[in-house]
Amino acid sequence: MNSDSIWERLLSLGEKPLTDRERGLTAAVLRLLDGEVPPPFEVRRFPPLPSLSYDTPGCHIGVPAERDFGAHVDQTNYSVVVGERVVVKWLTPPVPLPHSALDVLPHLARTGFPHTAPPYAALLAGSRLLALVTGYLPDATDGWTWCVDDAEVGDTAFAPILGALAADLHLTLATLPGDSGGVAPRDHRPRAEDALGEALALTGGPDGAWLETVAGRLRAELAPLASTGRTPLIRIHGDLHVGQILRWRDGYAVIDFDGNPTVSEADPYQPAARDVAQLTTSIEHVAQVAVKRRDLPAERAARWAAEARALMLAAYEGRLAAGGRPDLLDESLIRPFEVEQECRELIYAARHLPRWRYAPMGVLRNWMENP
Repeated sequence: MNSDSIWERLLSLGEKPLTDRERGLTAAVLRLLDGEVPPPFEVRRFPPLPSLSYDTPGCHIGVPAERDFGAHVDQTNYSVVVGERVVVKWLTPPVPLPHSALDVLPHLARTGFPHTAPPYAALLAGSRLLALVTGYLPDATDGWTWCVDDAEVGDTAFAPILGALAADLHLTLATLPGDSGGVAPRDHRPRAEDALGEALALTGGPDGAWLETVAGRLRAELAPLASTGRTPLIRIHGDLHVGQILRWRDGYAVIDFDGNPTVSEADPYQPAARDVAQLTTSIEHVAQVAVKRRDLPAERAARWAAEARALMLAAYEGRLAAGGRPDLLDESLIRPFEVEQECRELIYAARHLPRWRYAPMGVLRNWMENP
């Protein structure tokens, strides 16, 4: 496969996504990213790509060995590991610009943020993002695996580490230049109330009937979102749950700066409490997963989640204070953003993954029935 045919293949990605049958193509593309690329392609380079040893066994075109993550890894896009050093995430389908990662990844690279996969490059075609190139983290598992394992045995040692990592991320993102709107008050309640209304409309059966009985209480929980006061608006991750936290050979790393795929046109500059709320609710979801899939007694799971949540928040606030920015977190916004997040989980379950409904429903029942 010559370079012309490679570029021709990439032009067809929207209609014909890459598959594991095209072994060697991703590694070949990496070789081309160091040079000039033909229009309409563009490469945005961050730190230089690491050198790759060109090991030919098992490859069709004499480039480093490559593999995908396998069917057991739940992913929206298609990621390929090249030479056990680089990951190329092909967006399936390619995503129209602007794209959050094109702002965030170079900023993390410039500031030396250490708790992520090293960002190397982005490949674009016209007004579409085709692929993101980052470092490979050996022995990595995402939080839907390692955190459920921890819940099963009652281990909360990870929680302060996650809290500090999230705070470090926000301290770094708070320095990202852009139109943040400063600290002007924003009304976040309409979006949250729309999510509640949609969750009520889409959730049927006994779950839906129960949800109707607590709808008034949930709506009241959203009241603090009517005005965020003087809360700073910063660039947030936008989809910060435990599944975006890898535990790997050398520690923990946050990944996937694509924004929230379930919310169209979300403002990238928001209170840090929105990310925090998504992280805390994901810990509660882990507890629900452990109950359902690992037969963990519900009371033990609830105690584990409460302890992990408290430890994480304490570490988060402590790290913000140490960084001179305790003002980044408005604690009064955490619960209303959590309620909105659970509504969005119900919407996601109704539209895409019905079997997931048990997790947000379990969390909401715990909140409403065991305050």
